[in-house]
Amino acid sequence: MSPQPRSSGVYEGVFYDMQVAVTLPPDFTLLQVVPELDTGGAEQTTIDIAHAVVRAGGKALVATRGGRMAARLESDGGRLAQMPVQTKNPLVMLGNAARLVDLIRREQVSLVHARSRAPAFSALWAAHATRTPFVATYHGVYNAKTRLKRWYNAVMTRGDLVIANSDFTRDHVLSEHHIDPERIVSIPRGVDLERFNPNWVTPERVDALRRAWNIPPNPNVTTFLLAARLTRIKGHSTVIAAAARLKAAGQGTFRILLVGDDQGRSAYRAELVAQIEAEGLGDQVFLVGHCDDMPAAYLLADVAILPSIVPESFGRTAVEPQVMGRPVVASQLGGMTETVISGETGWLAAPGDVEAWTSTLRRAMEAGPARLQAMGRTAANRARRLYSVDAMCAATLQAYERVLEART
Repeated sequence: MSPQPRSSGVYEGVFYDMQVAVTLPPDFTLLQVVPELDTGGAEQTTIDIAHAVVRAGGKALVATRGGRMAARLESDGGRLAQMPVQTKNPLVMLGNAARLVDLIRREQVSLVHARSRAPAFSALWAAHATRTPFVATYHGVYNAKTRLKRWYNAVMTRGDLVIANSDFTRDHVLSEHHIDPERIVSIPRGVDLERFNPNWVTPERVDALRRAWNIPPNPNVTTFLLAARLTRIKGHSTVIAAAARLKAAGQGTFRILLVGDDQGRSAYRAELVAQIEAEGLGDQVFLVGHCDDMPAAYLLADVAILPSIVPESFGRTAVEPQVMGRPVVASQLGGMTETVISGETGWLAAPGDVEAWTSTLRRAMEAGPARLQAMGRTAANRARRLYSVDAMCAATLQAYERVLEART
């Protein structure tokens, strides 16, 4: 197999250089199974791995319902196998298993990689039927209050290898499912260092977002940005409540950009709009919707925030802004305790605690531009060293190689 291209560059005086070499079989074909290719960490990782396999000379297939990222998959050389794998209907899942068996045999798939529980059942059945190696990535910390739910979650551990997207997730899987530690490996999600490179973002791109969102430049205002889909677990309400307290205390020199789709959760979006209006924050808290240019969005902000109220297994939107040179305020739980170093690359605050978030946002505002920029440089250098997409892809392809060698 030919090696992946070299990725290199300079950021804030730190030179990073990575060449990924793989030794996958000459006719290697990967089939990833993911519910949708719309938005999110699992979906982005699916695209990244497909691209890496193609660059390494293999074929990359993705079985999915589809979504806005499907075009990106195909432009990177991957292929879409559209089927309703997002369903939890048992009869449709059986049909998906049959469709996947046919796809595996027709395309001579070398390895199946599932990235969500419901499609993992169909993918596991198909892999067993065709005697194809099966890998699953545990992308989240799933709740399991009943024995049935624990059994349902455990489908992600029934293959040849489990990939955890952080040490936090790995520890959870070992505690919850008691599998052999040799059968699970921690591979943190990666960030595309070429796409998320402040040197490549032109002022025109940042200005275009500023105009689209009607955000006038103001050096005396601290701009916070929360990039997350509009769902209750992301903690939007906590931040809005903290903003109201800051304003009531006469510390209103801030604005908060809430970037993300409601993905059909129109009632929750309406709740947030009502909360913003009730607190008199219409000129300071903005719901701006989906954004296709997140590198420019991060540069529009001074500080990124991620106030999740349940553990994030990794928290990609706490790492991307750090790569772009922005410090982060994040909830002190889950994978974010690994990716954000409080006092150095940002701050950690108690999840769902309005008073703690008020105090931490105030601390970020009082830090001033020079301190924020210094923290951003530290954050960028650390994140680029630990969380590159090249490193993630290399480790994943090496995991594939390990599974294939064990099978033979």
